[in-house]
Amino acid sequence: MLQKLKVFYDWMYKIVMFICKVLLLADICVVSFSVLGRYVPFIPDPSWTEEITLTLMCYMTVLSAALAIRRGAHIRMTSFDRYLPKVVVNILDVAADIGVLILAFVMIKYGFEFANGIGAKGFYPSLLWLSKKYMYLPIPIAGIAMVVFELESLFNNILKLMGKEQLIKREESLEEQVSKEGNE
Repeated sequence: MLQKLKVFYDWMYKIVMFICKVLLLADICVVSFSVLGRYVPFIPDPSWTEEITLTLMCYMTVLSAALAIRRGAHIRMTSFDRYLPKVVVNILDVAADIGVLILAFVMIKYGFEFANGIGAKGFYPSLLWLSKKYMYLPIPIAGIAMVVFELESLFNNILKLMGKEQLIKREESLEEQVSKEGNE
């Protein structure tokens, strides 16, 4: 059962990472087209590239933040961890996980409300057929991804608090991933 959960989380991580890579590639293509449109006389300078670039960047940013939850790569205050008993540190980790989980649910609830409310009423100035709803939709989507990855972190920290070894371990550290991607 726990191995199946690990496989699920690994697949979710890979899917969200792939989406982020595709968004980055699309962002690079749109910005390149914009630059070419400015400096090459026979290519028209499109007015829609700035809005699309910002929207793609919003999706990429918040989805990457959800990925950082799985890797444990967010900035943390660990100055006092070495002075506190391990049990207290573990309790604080569980409390932090619960706080992030609450934030993720708030992002889902109010993000969908905002995207479908105010966001659905506006349109991009240069793309009048495209609703601004899509500019605000990354917030609830990232909230969903955060819930998925935060549940894994919460589960691991509860197991650690109970004195059991983590049954669902993170695949590898950030440094290992960066060095592996650099070698490919």
